[in-house]
Amino acid sequence: MKIVDIRKLTTEQLTTESTKLREEILQLRRGLYTGETQNVRNVRTKRKDLARMLTVLSEQLTKETV
Repeated sequence: MKIVDIRKLTTEQLTTESTKLREEILQLRRGLYTGETQNVRNVRTKRKDLARMLTVLSEQLTKETV
């Protein structure tokens, strides 16, 4: 997901999307450990997307409190 698309989301949408991404990352990690999936790149991209979302979420929360 691109940063432009992430910035368009509201705080509620960002929190729900971040929880979905965390669950996806857990599923991918389980797949890696059990040998179901071989692609580590998917985990990396999901983690980067999660980091972007959390960064934008913290920016939005600081704007709301100020």
